[in-house]
Amino acid sequence: MNKAIPLSFLDLAPVPEGKPIAEGVIQTVEIAKQAEKTGLNRYWMAEHHNMPGIASAATSVLLSHIGSQTKSIRIGSGGVMLPNHAPLIIAEQFGTLQALYGDRIDLGLGRAPGTDGATFQALRRQMKDAERFPQDVQELMYFLGTDTDSSPVQAFPGAKSQVPIWILGSSLFGATLAAHLGLPYVFASHFSPQMLTQAISTYREQFKPSVYLDKPYVMLAANLLLADDDATAEYHFTSTQQSFVRLRRGETGQIPKPTHDMDSVWSQSEKMMVDNALSVSFVGSVATVKPKLAAFMATHQPDEMIITANIYDQAARVRSLELTTELNLFTLH
Repeated sequence: MNKAIPLSFLDLAPVPEGKPIAEGVIQTVEIAKQAEKTGLNRYWMAEHHNMPGIASAATSVLLSHIGSQTKSIRIGSGGVMLPNHAPLIIAEQFGTLQALYGDRIDLGLGRAPGTDGATFQALRRQMKDAERFPQDVQELMYFLGTDTDSSPVQAFPGAKSQVPIWILGSSLFGATLAAHLGLPYVFASHFSPQMLTQAISTYREQFKPSVYLDKPYVMLAANLLLADDDATAEYHFTSTQQSFVRLRRGETGQIPKPTHDMDSVWSQSEKMMVDNALSVSFVGSVATVKPKLAAFMATHQPDEMIITANIYDQAARVRSLELTTELNLFTLH
């Protein structure tokens, strides 16, 4: 039998097709409130740029708003793409969040730019910035730590805040870095599951206890969309599937409306690509999803799960969160 573990939510602040960005933000606040009401452990947001269907580009700004609209759920980044930023700036931003909302704040860090090459240049960054990721993580840890009193440069706010840092990844690079720094590790299995088993094994085997963590802590990401019946869940999940098709084609746009006919949308090769990328997805009724999710958890033994549902229909997202209480696989507050 699986041990109950914490459940968290990852949001991209989706902007539904035909709706203004402001509507996407309003809906995101509603989801954060529902996640808190349901009893989820964390509510995280991901940094993406130049994507009209995602409203979380200014991650720390939107997190501050989410913090003001919630009371107890942990809030944070899943993640901030550190190559886009100077570590001092992120220390100041998340130090400010910690000053506002106390120990509710998490700081998940990723190495990818979260955008295309042209936008990366518009952010005034260079590809070599990603190569400095390990050094930048340690610099950020320093700015948030307790040993900066004698430093000529300090983060105000940020210094001594000790905001918890997580390493995000989908390869052995992030797993190895998290292990060597003694930090918790999040694997992006919700869209890049190919190296899941190898990465978490590497992390657990190479983990070095630290002042932050005495033993490995693995969070796994999954797409989870629950509905009252399988057909309804599968219908709404076509929003996510269409988004991945568009991404492969290099097309931009807001989150598409669901369809009853995906075969008219994708080619066979695109279907194979999407099925592979989204293979860690649990879509259907509680009765259908529960045994599949339990088997996944038994195989990989995560310490925590973080779920996402990047779809068009807001009512379906809310209903999915409501139904998570019936899975009985998670520790809910």
